Amino acid sequence: MDHAHEIARRRTFAIISHPDAGKTTLTEKLLLYGGALHMAGAVKSRKATRHAISDWMSIEQERGISITSSVLQFDHEGYRLNLLDTPGHADFSEDTYRTLAAVDGAVMLIDVAKGVEDRTKRLFEVCRLRNMPIITFVNKMDRPGRDPIDLMDEVQKLLKIGVVPLNWPIGQGSEFIGVLDRLTMNVHVYEKVDAGAAVATEKIAPLHSDEAKRLLGDRWAEVNESAELIEAAGDPWSVEAFLKGQVTPFFFGSAMSNFGVAPLLRAIEALMPKPLPRETVQGERRPEDADFAAFVFKIQANMNPKHRDRIAFMRVVSGKFERGMEVRLARTGKTLRMNKPHTFLAAERSIVEEAVPGDIVGLYDPGELRIGDTLSTGAPVVFQGIPRFAPEFFARVRLKDPMRRKQLQDGLMQLSQEGTVQLFFREGLGAADPYLGAVGMLQFEVLKVRLEQEYNVKVELETSRYTAARWIGGAASGRDWLDGRSDFAVVTDRDGRPVVLAETGWSLQYATQEAKGLILYDVSPLGGPES
Repeated sequence: MDHAHEIARRRTFAIISHPDAGKTTLTEKLLLYGGALHMAGAVKSRKATRHAISDWMSIEQERGISITSSVLQFDHEGYRLNLLDTPGHADFSEDTYRTLAAVDGAVMLIDVAKGVEDRTKRLFEVCRLRNMPIITFVNKMDRPGRDPIDLMDEVQKLLKIGVVPLNWPIGQGSEFIGVLDRLTMNVHVYEKVDAGAAVATEKIAPLHSDEAKRLLGDRWAEVNESAELIEAAGDPWSVEAFLKGQVTPFFFGSAMSNFGVAPLLRAIEALMPKPLPRETVQGERRPEDADFAAFVFKIQANMNPKHRDRIAFMRVVSGKFERGMEVRLARTGKTLRMNKPHTFLAAERSIVEEAVPGDIVGLYDPGELRIGDTLSTGAPVVFQGIPRFAPEFFARVRLKDPMRRKQLQDGLMQLSQEGTVQLFFREGLGAADPYLGAVGMLQFEVLKVRLEQEYNVKVELETSRYTAARWIGGAASGRDWLDGRSDFAVVTDRDGRPVVLAETGWSLQYATQEAKGLILYDVSPLGGPES
């Protein structure tokens, strides 16, 4: 294996969007065009005989939503693509944040009728923190929507990033038939395929050719005029500016009908960066470095409920991964043997013998690993931590069958380790009666369903009077002040870090004013140094 060549052909990226913008459908269609699927499944079609392959949990299939990140690896035209499909629902934003730490670029999906939505803005800001290159795909062009120029202006103003249309829609709504490639000045005209289940027929011709005039008919003059108009729209195109996260190229299409999916896939391969370096406590770690290093960004319990398996997903950062190799776990210093590494197409898996930087590898984990852990050979290395966000909703568990207490504790611990909920333990009670914390209420619903389906435990959740949590730092006197108050609860998270629970955000402000030396944090890193 030519190591440098293998690194250069990797593209590791995520798709981000507001809920219902069509993210899972686009993911499915990229797999279809990449040759990984023979037929695409519509997530929300009640008549569909199959579900989207990236939505593998039963609750996802039942509700037609994505609530956990899926890892999808496939080859296309010489490239190896590692596509991470992230949850669209805001209640599962933490899983998305962790996933974005493992990719080198992102595709930002925008609904042509709705434009930039709140969730889009939040996800974009996470990408902005790492200057991540972002390709923008305006979806649902086959439906009534806003003017493309207005959408570009909105992205430029709200997200404060340069915009460049690299292709342009031919028609809109029911008259949307294809796109004009601005770089080649070719028109791409499509024919509809029933339910978008197969690759759409694509006819390509230079704009000023007789073939294009035949394909476009009466629309040719309009497209020619649009080509002149958009020369003045947006910013100058620069690959360098794109890679620095300063400008986003725009593409238009319809994931449902497959129009514009092929140009997007080609753009991902041509524009997205090859695997990038990552910051460690010791300095920058580059893909070309000889020693193997990787970090765990996701843990998923019970991907195969029959076997009660637990998979830790790691992003390879440097060196070469080989099946059976021994690595050091930085957090404990323990040596682990990588015997059963897997690559994935959602829940479908296959044994991987080798992996290079940019690849995502799933490891069977008996409980040794946590999100943010570093695995390496050679000199010890620790990657910068992946953040854990302060929850906004709290509950306690009421077990229907007391005889299932052990199964409940196992389920809560395992599901908290993969990020479904956060656990906070009271002194003297340990795991017997923890507070549950969540960023969104839907996390609690998923917790109940998974406890019943995967651990055979039925529970009811009782809401708590607490509405805010912060990690405790600063002088010990600040902690003592909190301990002496009845309106706060001082607990510990699963890593033993002290956390204060409060009834209101105002209470936390009062605490920092009154308790000298007290510092409260709304973000706690995992697997890395304290912030």
